Amino acid sequence: MEAIRFEDTKPLIVEALCSGCGICVKKCPFNAISIVNLPDELEKDCTHRFGPNTFKLYRLPTPTPGTVLGLLGKNGIGKTTALKILSGEIRLNLGNYENPPSWSEIIQHFRGSTLQDYFQKICEGRLKVVHKPQYVDKIPRVVSGKVGELLEKVNERGAVLNALAEQLGLEKIWSRPLEALSGGELQRVAIAAAICREADVYLFDEPSSYLDVKQRLEAAKAIRSLKKEEKTVIVAEHDLAIIDYLSDQICIFYGEAGVYGIVSHVHGVRTGINIYLQGYIPDENVRFRKETIIFHEKPPTVGFGGGETLLKWDMFEKTYDGFRLVAYPGEIKKGEIIGIIGPNGIGKTTFVKILAGIEKTDDGREFKELNVSYKPQYISAEYEGTVHELLTSIAKEEFSSSWYKVEILHPLRLEKFLDRNVAELSGGELQKTAIAACLSKKADLYLLDEPSAYLDVEERLNMTRTIRRVVEARNATAFVVEHDVVAQDFIADRLMVFTGEPGVKGLANPPTSLREGMNTFLKDMKVTFRRDPITKRPRVNKEGSKLDKYQKEIGEYYYVRATSTPEEE
Repeated sequence: MEAIRFEDTKPLIVEALCSGCGICVKKCPFNAISIVNLPDELEKDCTHRFGPNTFKLYRLPTPTPGTVLGLLGKNGIGKTTALKILSGEIRLNLGNYENPPSWSEIIQHFRGSTLQDYFQKICEGRLKVVHKPQYVDKIPRVVSGKVGELLEKVNERGAVLNALAEQLGLEKIWSRPLEALSGGELQRVAIAAAICREADVYLFDEPSSYLDVKQRLEAAKAIRSLKKEEKTVIVAEHDLAIIDYLSDQICIFYGEAGVYGIVSHVHGVRTGINIYLQGYIPDENVRFRKETIIFHEKPPTVGFGGGETLLKWDMFEKTYDGFRLVAYPGEIKKGEIIGIIGPNGIGKTTFVKILAGIEKTDDGREFKELNVSYKPQYISAEYEGTVHELLTSIAKEEFSSSWYKVEILHPLRLEKFLDRNVAELSGGELQKTAIAACLSKKADLYLLDEPSAYLDVEERLNMTRTIRRVVEARNATAFVVEHDVVAQDFIADRLMVFTGEPGVKGLANPPTSLREGMNTFLKDMKVTFRRDPITKRPRVNKEGSKLDKYQKEIGEYYYVRATSTPEEE
């Protein structure tokens, strides 16, 4: 018997004969094979498998009425699969894909657990589940019509829809067709459509994508309101601050992306997120990451060149039909990273495009004196060629250097898809390729517009480290437009806060210290943050809590000193 044989020109690994030697992994020229040895006792917990030599999911999150359960883990680790199983879209096969079990066998498998009753109700059609999908940009392909007509059609909870429309800012787009909406507008419509339906279980897959900070918090409040009605709510999310604010409990997903995923036991929200950052689950005695992710109360700065000024700009304006951006004078220094934060539609991308030389100011000014590398907000996959060819064409001889491999390729985990065509990449893979392409160019100024989109928690923090190390190594400067407050806290030395009225007028305030900038921004959002005493990560205070009231009284919306009170656990 052969351990590997070919069927229809595709290799099939006979797992019963595979010894796990890893020779096939090294021989495969496309990095298409992963061999992982798992303990035999784990097999009894196998929940679902898609086919031979494919992804396996072990265990499932446990839904609980009146509780918001957060799912935290890397991309490709089984979170969306778990949600589809719990929604009934995928009928779990307990690993037996050739002869799937009947409902009675599935229910028997989960006997004595909460999931037994859950699947019993799904089998009998007594459990109504609403699922907000991950990729909201695909909604216009299957649904057409105007926003208001769609929401009124699916509304089963009466006056709830009116409150949602106001809370999520849907009045302005009420009469617009779905195909004319932006990603953020589609996301808010999808969240509203899910919440205004009457159901027992509500599942939300990445509800913060495309949204700015204020919209994320409003969406989180809307989702969390379902808890009051004893609904079961499960949310998969990558924004640490939002999943912390939104959830009561956390399930960690760990394993090997695209190969297998394991669902941890349920933990309290603070403990669960800290376990994820530390990479070790004490109650299971499992270490799933070598390095602990550490935050700093004051992010370290390097300040090359004695704080030499790289760029100064005077006040300028940029006017479009119905929108005006006013940028106040400012300056940036070599070796620092400036975070740009503010609502959607306030002019952040316009400001970056002017610095990149793509747009001109109203008086015709251009910033051509600097060598600039720019990663746009919306990435195109039109390049004809592989990721390897794209990066080589930009990095030239540096691509083969050990520095490039250690500082760019490895932390962004690009090695696995270097030989794939750019046009075939997923959203996350395309984002990492675009970040690498931007950083591959030797420049004085790096401009990155929303680099965390489509990335999971680990990828986001690896991305911030990569930008930091490249900027420091090249004695350059970077502007990073980002809605994830945790990522901004991790990467930014100083902040530019954009204020004004979205879609009408934007004010680009000069760079200020991280703490001052966060205080200004969060005060406008009416939100306070504290730091976790163990990991030092920023945490959102519950609105109206003792700590929230205290910080608002003393004007410290961005609380730097690590603190924790029982009211915030």
